[in-house]
Amino acid sequence: MRAWPAVSRLGLHPGADPDRLAFVDTVDAVARTAGFIQEAVPEDLGAKRAVLAATDEVAGADVVIASSTSGLRPTALQAGLRHPGRVVVGHPFNPVYLLPLVEVVAGERTTPDAVDRTRAVYADLDMHPLIVRRETDGFVADRLLEAVWREQLHLLAEGVAIMSELDEALVYGPGLRWAAMGTNLTYHLGGGEGGMRHMLTQFGPALAWPWARFEAPPLTEALTAALVDGTRDQAAGRSVAELERLRDEADADRLARAGGARRRGGSPRPAGPATPPAAGARAAAAGPWARCCARPPPCGRGGRGWGPRRSRPR
Repeated sequence: MRAWPAVSRLGLHPGADPDRLAFVDTVDAVARTAGFIQEAVPEDLGAKRAVLAATDEVAGADVVIASSTSGLRPTALQAGLRHPGRVVVGHPFNPVYLLPLVEVVAGERTTPDAVDRTRAVYADLDMHPLIVRRETDGFVADRLLEAVWREQLHLLAEGVAIMSELDEALVYGPGLRWAAMGTNLTYHLGGGEGGMRHMLTQFGPALAWPWARFEAPPLTEALTAALVDGTRDQAAGRSVAELERLRDEADADRLARAGGARRRGGSPRPAGPATPPAAGARAAAAGPWARCCARPPPCGRGGRGWGPRRSRPR
């Protein structure tokens, strides 16, 4: 289990052990006993609707079903379900076992109680639940990432930079600032003592300059080859498993230095229910690779959580 060393560096709940993970091969086996369900089937609306419908038929009426979709609207996922009010989007980020962010998005028929309980589960797993205020395609983080990705494609297609240079431009510059305080607070500092207002006065006119091209360029054979060959050169013979290990070590180091999760030094956690889901409930991921956590009490779910997370003072 390649993820376990990186997770262990941030601290585990007492008794956590990968041997306690349970795998099943049917939706029914998960839905009948789960206290919180995380759907994680491929990003296909038809496939997700089929799994959600099967889950909705079996799971208890009070069990929340969260979808890991990266951009499908929860209202579309709720269509045809008997209990659409318990369906939300719970969109985490890879590597899920390390990165705290999870976007929580309600659909037109999602109940406030389902949102509150979803937020409580993720917070109890030491994640950072970000409640998206309005349902929209792509949510928040992926739309920001997509803007950067499209600009990189243009810069590569125009011969301005090669793949490694595009990554270096972020890794050694704005990426460091973004990890510390995001874009907006960084720009606020850029305005000096005058803050954001002075920054907008001084640099606002630049928004009219034709720098960015947010419409993606065509994925021609030449551009595709540049992407594939460039990342192969960057990997320098290292396997995906080795690159994942290096990524996880770097993420774990940053999180450890930040005190375990960025939210501890940033914005306070939104107010939510005082208690996690009822004791004895189990969380699982619906799908052919459904899984339960190796974490025992005191998580409040009889030792079954959605994923192995770092510990925090209780």
